[in-house]
Amino acid sequence: MSLHGEKVTVLGAGVAGLAVARALALRGAAVTVLEQADAIREVGAGLQISPNGAAVLRALGLEPELDRLGQRADAVELMDGLDDTPVMRMDLSRSSAGQGFRFLHRADLIDLLARGARESGVEIRLLQKVKTVDLSGPRPRVTTAQGGEIETGLLIAADGLHSPTRTALCGAGKAIFTNQVAWRAVLPNDSPIPPVAEVHMGPGRHLVTYPLRGGTLRNIVAIEERPRWAEESWALRDDPMELRLAFKDFGPRVRGWLDQVQDVWLWGLFRHPVARTWTKDMAEGAVAILGDAAHPTLPFLAQGANMALEDAFVLAQALDTHDDRAEALASYQAARAPRCKKIVEAANRNARAYHLSGPLRSVAHLGLKIGSTLLPDFALSRFDWIYGHDVTAG
Repeated sequence: MSLHGEKVTVLGAGVAGLAVARALALRGAAVTVLEQADAIREVGAGLQISPNGAAVLRALGLEPELDRLGQRADAVELMDGLDDTPVMRMDLSRSSAGQGFRFLHRADLIDLLARGARESGVEIRLLQKVKTVDLSGPRPRVTTAQGGEIETGLLIAADGLHSPTRTALCGAGKAIFTNQVAWRAVLPNDSPIPPVAEVHMGPGRHLVTYPLRGGTLRNIVAIEERPRWAEESWALRDDPMELRLAFKDFGPRVRGWLDQVQDVWLWGLFRHPVARTWTKDMAEGAVAILGDAAHPTLPFLAQGANMALEDAFVLAQALDTHDDRAEALASYQAARAPRCKKIVEAANRNARAYHLSGPLRSVAHLGLKIGSTLLPDFALSRFDWIYGHDVTAG
């Protein structure tokens, strides 16, 4: 189907929504993005763009901005969190996926994508909180909290973890609390930080840190296993003392960073199934979901934003290159669902490896040290299927 002049409504101005908006607009679609907030913004946090995500930004013509705003990552270092000793270093320059790993402030990525969307002709409408999505008629119908009703021929929903569009497509789903919570904080920094992601591992918890904005900021994500439930929200503040107490047995470097934390955000980590149905072809329209609406993931492989970018490109390409809309939608889900499910499952497994305790922890750390000496590229190569995948190459 030709996208030239096709009217498209996108729900959500996050990574997935803004990326798909630009991808569709570059192919000639008339795209409107509905965003519930009063401004395009993100609560401060860092993210990692791996080569598979960078390939999409390159294809969308945004690589120069990515290079300007992002910092290239040299390595991932696994550390014993209790005594600050190194366990294993993975040199990212040796990855077969190339040297396209970057650290980026989430707000900078959102700004980059928003500017790219607007430059390609996308209209972004703020204060448009979606209340319901109705897929029972011939065309998708969206009702906003302000009482407005919008009918559209093509509805693309990047409406996040608690997506009303996914509910309309698949029914209400059930998330499972993992008995893990995550804190995130960003610290000002005035001393050199190497371009390395450090993972400090301890019994039942771990902490990840890396530089942002050329080392002027330090990003921190800290995970703890605990039975006490926490809300699944990116906007829940917590007491920094709770974070410090959770990592009080860690080494002086980690404790020193946490002593500087003034503002910290907490969210509960939940497992969600990958959506059974991602699309629906209707008599006079169609709907598709992408990003967290389709496949929420735990943050243990840093692939949430990268999967969203991949979704955006594949969906836009499918709609533009298939003559039949139903075939385009089916092609999109067939291309994305198996890969996203595999990544989500790999992220689930990764968490356990960081939280070992007792003799098993000592044995595992020794194995990692020996293995990284004998086979320095093996640990990283296990994820070549993620990082080396390029959806823009067909």
